[in-house]
Amino acid sequence: MMAKPALVVIAGATATGKSDTAIEAAKRIGGEIVSADSMQVYRGMDIGTGKVMPQEMQGVPHHLIDVCGPDDAYDLARYAADASEAIRGILERGRIPILCGGTGFYIQAVTKGIAFDEASPSEELREELLEEARTEGNEALHRRLCEVDPVSAAAIHPNNVKRVIRALEYYRLTGSPISEKNAREKTQESPYHVISFLIELPRPELYRRIDLRVDRMMEDGLVEEVRRLAGCGLTKKDVSMQGLGYKEILAYLAGECTLEEAVYILKRDTRHFAKRQLTWFRTDSVSERLDRLSVDDSTEKMGVYIADAVLAKTAEAEGK
Repeated sequence: MMAKPALVVIAGATATGKSDTAIEAAKRIGGEIVSADSMQVYRGMDIGTGKVMPQEMQGVPHHLIDVCGPDDAYDLARYAADASEAIRGILERGRIPILCGGTGFYIQAVTKGIAFDEASPSEELREELLEEARTEGNEALHRRLCEVDPVSAAAIHPNNVKRVIRALEYYRLTGSPISEKNAREKTQESPYHVISFLIELPRPELYRRIDLRVDRMMEDGLVEEVRRLAGCGLTKKDVSMQGLGYKEILAYLAGECTLEEAVYILKRDTRHFAKRQLTWFRTDSVSERLDRLSVDDSTEKMGVYIADAVLAKTAEAEGK
C-alpha cells in the first residue's frame, strides 16, 4: 500500500485555465478541489479574483473559497492550517484532494507540511511595519528588506506589502532571513505523495489572455465591485484591497488616475505578476509541465490527461 496519501497539485500563472482543468480532472478521479489562491478566500471579492462561482463548479466540491471577510488579514499560517484540515476531510471521505492555484507560497506550505510555530506573527510589530508603509511608502519598506534579506527582496514586489511585512517581521523576530527558512522548507519531505502539474502557455499567448481577462472583468462589473467594497469602509490599507484589480480601481475611484490608466496599469502589473509566478513554479523540478496548446488548448483533454496520469501514478505507487 502507498505509505502516503495522494495529493494532486495543479499550478500555473494567472489566466492559464487552472480552475477549469482541475474541475475536469476532479470529475474523472473523484476529486475535491482545495483553492491555493490568496485572494479567493475573501467573500464579496469575486470579479477581480477570477473566482470560480458555484454554477461553474459542475458539482465538484471546492474548499477555501469565501472563508473570511475582506476586512480580515488572512495569512499563510492560517491558510496552511485550513488547507491541511480540508485535505484531511477529503481523504477521510475516500476522495482525492486537488490543490489548485497560483499562490506559490500557499502550495509550498501545504505540500511540504510546513509548521508555523517558529516566529509566530506579532500583531504589534505587523501594525508598526504597516504604519511605516503608510507614512513612508512601499518602496521605503522594501528598501529595508533589501538591507536584511536581499534574496527575499528580489522575489517580492515592493507593492506586495503583505509579503514584505512578513519577511521583515520574520527577520525582526528571529534574526534570520526568511529566505533561508524558505530554502530549507523546499527540501523538506512532504507528508503526501504529491503528483504535480504545471500548466503553461507561450508568453505572448499568456499575455494576450491576461489582457482579455482584464477586459472581461471590466465588462462584468469590476468597478462596481470595488466601489461597493469601498462603500463598506475598505481602503487600500486593507490587505484584501492590495490585490491586483482592487488597488488599481481604488486609485481610479479616488481620482488618482483615469479609468483608462487604471486598466492599463492592471494589465501591465498582471503580466508582471504572471512572470513572477512562472519563475516561482519553474524552480519546482517535480512538476510535470503541460503546454495547453500541445493538447489543442482543450480544457477537457487537459483534464483527461491529468486524470489518467494521476490514476497511473497512484496505482504505480500502491504497487511498490
